[in-house]
Amino acid sequence: MDWKIFFATFGTIFLAELGDKTQLANLSLTAKSKSWVCVFSASVCAFALVTLITVFLGNVLGKYLRPDAVRYAGASLFIIVGILMFLGKV
Repeated sequence: MDWKIFFATFGTIFLAELGDKTQLANLSLTAKSKSWVCVFSASVCAFALVTLITVFLGNVLGKYLRPDAVRYAGASLFIIVGILMFLGKV
């Protein structure tokens, strides 16, 4: 295992997920249901599935696309969504 990639990925995901809508959804679901174990288990399973799909797609697309193209496309989409949110279109 490449520990440098592991810790870079862990740090990136950990920092990116701090204070996002997923945490707020988990907070409200746990407060409403009073069942933190169930909410935690479902959240871990859902995030694991989304991550599995994302990693699979990244592996497949990585064979056909240059990493720079993926980075620029992702950044462009992020900016477009931000502008649309700012304008109240999303």
